[in-house]
Amino acid sequence: MIADLDLLDASILIVDDQDSNIQFLTQMLAGTGYRNVSSTMQPHEVGLLHRKHPYDLILLDLQMPGMDGFQVMEELRANLQDPYLPVLVITAQPDHKLRALQAGALDFISKPFDLIEARTRIRNMLQVCLLNNRLKQQKLDLERIVQERTAELRESEARYRSLAELATDWYWEQDDMGNFTKVSGPVLEMLGLQVETVGGATPGIQEEGWNPAERDVLQSRIAAREPFLDFVFSRTSTDGSVRQFRVSGEPMFDRFCHYIGYRGIGVEIMLGQ
Repeated sequence: MIADLDLLDASILIVDDQDSNIQFLTQMLAGTGYRNVSSTMQPHEVGLLHRKHPYDLILLDLQMPGMDGFQVMEELRANLQDPYLPVLVITAQPDHKLRALQAGALDFISKPFDLIEARTRIRNMLQVCLLNNRLKQQKLDLERIVQERTAELRESEARYRSLAELATDWYWEQDDMGNFTKVSGPVLEMLGLQVETVGGATPGIQEEGWNPAERDVLQSRIAAREPFLDFVFSRTSTDGSVRQFRVSGEPMFDRFCHYIGYRGIGVEIMLGQ
């Protein structure tokens, strides 16, 4: 719920072509303790006034010459991005009440005024309007925090990749289907692979020359979405020489915890050292 102090500080605009009605409502609101009440007898000014000073609640008379309350609400909807109308209509016509609610008004006050009813409906509507404003602000704050955190994560990711590429022989990423989406460093030259033949393979591994038992173990870990650290595997070249590599990798997940692939680093182990 909204605290009483916040309710009494809420901004209220009275729109009525009758000065006597404005005086009655102004005095009634002031007597209740509301401190931020303004009024206008010019309905065509409401849209501009609300854009300049977003009101927490607008008390809107429906029957006014030149521009009635329905037209005012239509203009508010057309010119404001927020479809929520903080409008409580004032009417002496029972058949206008349903039409006003269908047009977007939150509630109504009947003429002739009943003091207790008017105070109660205004207080209730201010509770609703201020809660809505609070939710909108919380949404904006949350969106800002998400944007800031996303920017921080992207910066951290960029630093991670940069350090990984500097500290290892190669850095690699795969999508959720096992296709390579990023390979940096001299891995292709080291392994004698072509870019177009990498897709779909286990990190840095083609069929030819690799130890099949080691390859199967590594592929099973990736299939199980398991991280692996310093996994050693070997490859026999056509001349009979053996080269060994050490690779580490981890699964990647998006913010919804959906698996999106793997990333990792690798180095060649220099035999005899």
